Order: sequence, then C-alpha cells, then structure tokens
Amino acid sequence: MGCMKLCAWTVVVVLCALGKISGLDNGLALTPPMGWLAWERFRCNTDCKNDPDNCISDRLFRTMTDILVNEGYAAVGYEYINVDDCWPERERDSRGKLVPDRERFPFGMKSLADYVHSKGLKFGIYEDYGNFTCAGYPGVVGHLAGDAATFESWGVDYVKLDGCYALPADMDHGYPEFGRQLNLTGRQMVYSCSWPVYQIYAGMQPNFSSIIEHCNLWRNFDDIQDSWASVESIIDYYGNHQDVIVPNAGPGHWNDPDMLIIGNFGLSYEQSKTQFAIWAILAAPLLMSVDLRTIRPEYKAILQNRKIIEVDQDPLGIQGRRIYKHRGIEIWSRPVVPIHGQYYSYAVAFVNRRTDGTPSDVAVTLRELGLNNPAGYRVEDLYEDVDYGVLSPQTKIKVKVNPSGVVILRADAQPSYAYNAIPTRTPYALNDVFRLTKKK
Repeated sequence: MGCMKLCAWTVVVVLCALGKISGLDNGLALTPPMGWLAWERFRCNTDCKNDPDNCISDRLFRTMTDILVNEGYAAVGYEYINVDDCWPERERDSRGKLVPDRERFPFGMKSLADYVHSKGLKFGIYEDYGNFTCAGYPGVVGHLAGDAATFESWGVDYVKLDGCYALPADMDHGYPEFGRQLNLTGRQMVYSCSWPVYQIYAGMQPNFSSIIEHCNLWRNFDDIQDSWASVESIIDYYGNHQDVIVPNAGPGHWNDPDMLIIGNFGLSYEQSKTQFAIWAILAAPLLMSVDLRTIRPEYKAILQNRKIIEVDQDPLGIQGRRIYKHRGIEIWSRPVVPIHGQYYSYAVAFVNRRTDGTPSDVAVTLRELGLNNPAGYRVEDLYEDVDYGVLSPQTKIKVKVNPSGVVILRADAQPSYAYNAIPTRTPYALNDVFRLTKKK
C-alpha cells in the first residue's frame, strides 16, 4: 500500500484548531448531539387505537426516556429525547398556536418536556420551514416568532426544522430568521437544519458560511433508510464530497449524516459496527432511532461503546476523512486529542466494502497513515478492547476486516519520553508486521 499524502488534511486540521470557523452563537452542541429520535423506526404511526405501543404518542416518548436512563444510555452520553413529525393537530388553534394531538399527547408538550427534564435529559421537537411538515401537519411559515415562543414555553431544548413544502431559495432567509427567533426567546435550543439538502436537491449551491453561522447541525444528503445500501450511500457521499463537507464541521456546527439505525431490521451485526465507527469518524450526531424496548444485547453494546463515543465526542471537533480507497477497502482517519507538539492522535477505521464472503487482510505502516510522531503511538482496538502498547511510525500493522465490517483503532500520540519508557513493543523495523488480532 503506497504512502498516503495528507497535506490537504493538515491544512484542514490547522484551520479547525485555530477556530477559523465560528458556529451558531448559542453556546450549544460543542460536541455532536447524542440522543434518541423517533422517525426512522416509528415514522408517522398515529394509530394508537390499533397499535398503542408503537404510535407517536406521549406514552412512547416517556417509555424511551425511562429506558435511556435505566439501561445505561444516558450514562454514556445520550441526552436528547426528540419528537419528530406527526405530533400536532392538523390545524392550529384560534390564536394561531400549534397544538399537540389531543388524543396522543393528552397532557400537552410541556408536561412531556417536564418529564424528560425530571430524568435529567433534554427534550427536542420537530417543525418545518414550509406551509406544512413533510407529513402534512402545520409548518412554521407565517408563525416564526409565535412558534419559537411556544417552544420556549414548553421547555424545548432542541428544534429540528425540516424543509418540505418550502421554496429552497427562501431558505437562505427563513432558516436564519427562525434561528434568530429561537435565540430571542432567551432559551438555549439546539438548532438542527435541513436547509442545505433541499437546496442541493434543487441544484443550488448552499451558502455554508451562512449555514455554519446560523445552525448547530444540518443535513447534506438523503434520509437514511433501514438498509445497508442506504448506509453505504451516505458513506460514499461523505467520502466523495469530503473536500467540501469536512471544513464546515467543528464545535457548535456539525454535518449530520442522519440517524443511527443500529438494532433495527436492515443491518447485520458487522454493518452496525461499521455505521457506528464511521459516524464517530465523521464527528456525526449520534441520534438512535430504534426500539430500545426490544434491542438485542449485542446491538446495545455497539451503541454504548464508550471508547467509540469518546472518538465521536472528541473536543477538537475535527471531522474525519477517507484517506484510502481501493478494491473495496477503505481507510478513514480522524485527528483527536491528545496532541503532543505538532503531532495529533488519530482514530483510524478500516472498512471492508467487499461482499466476497471472507475477511480481508489490510497491512499498512503507521507512517503511511500519516502518523509520524517519533515518540510513537499507543494503539488500541476500540471494538475488541485490546491495547497493543506503543508502536513506532515504522511499525507495519495488519488487520483482518470482515465483509461489510470495520476495525477501528485509536492511536494516541505519546510524549517524547514515552517511546523509550515502554520498550516492549518497540522499536520495529520497517518490514516487521505487528498483527492486530482479536482477543481469544
């Protein structure tokens, strides 16, 4: 495998580290938001008569709130309970205010938000910059200030604003204006925008400088579906357009590749591991959309992997990049802390996109990955939970990656004294191969 040139990558790292890109001035989402979102798993199921356990209702969200707290999700960082489309009545009230569906949310949204807050979590809601939401419920057009005030009165902490039934050209004004109205309420609310994706669909070039200024996170690409093909299409989009996408991310403003579908019906175990690892490399919001009541233990373990979550939540906020792609093998890399001198630490994901039914071996030196710290790197496999000690840049590592699977490593840069202090793994000659194997 040839040496991969990372000059452009270095420029991106420096710009992000120096804070050249500023985000929405609400002090929120300094790391990517984490939580639970109803849409992909529960969609617009409003039939509480025949399907009371799965309809979009007060009951569903209180149940997921309890599970987030009681089953360890909140303890690893998931903090938002987010309502998506189909929550309101079809018509506003006589004063022009949004009204939660009276049968499905009989206690109102403030009561639900209060319940979420009582558990130490935060509450999110959905609306649309259009005449209607995507499912045909009232949109915010003509009611920007009033709806912002309503959300404030309910105790909302996170607002997702979709873009159905709106003119993409109007979004350059409308999305910033609604963000301004949210800020004017005096309540801090994370602002999630669908602004760029609708403009991209319309053949427009989004103004990412403005999007960064006014939104905490935003969608660039298609809605995720419950399939590996959908996940692959998102991974490809982010890799193929990374030179445009990556520089826009940073503390307070994130690219959003959409929800985590781990634990549903469409992904295998290996594919689920791949989605979680790549989302962490992308510094993506981690918004689960799964039935937490029935999720199998092995998928729950993926979603609660603290070490991969730590990569996602890295305080530098630098989005990772695809640095290698050849014959179905991809390598993705993301700079993380700690930094020693000019040397960043890295999370590195090896992805096998092949479907030929057998694991693939990938061998590469740390130097070829752009890891040049003379003091070496402490290398750890984040799924297998194996620490391989301190390796030199000349060390050639070999990983075995399952079809549609991933191996994700963390390589922490060492201070200058560490290389000699832990000699058991070093030094290695250039042609030595340090095999990273699964624990027995």
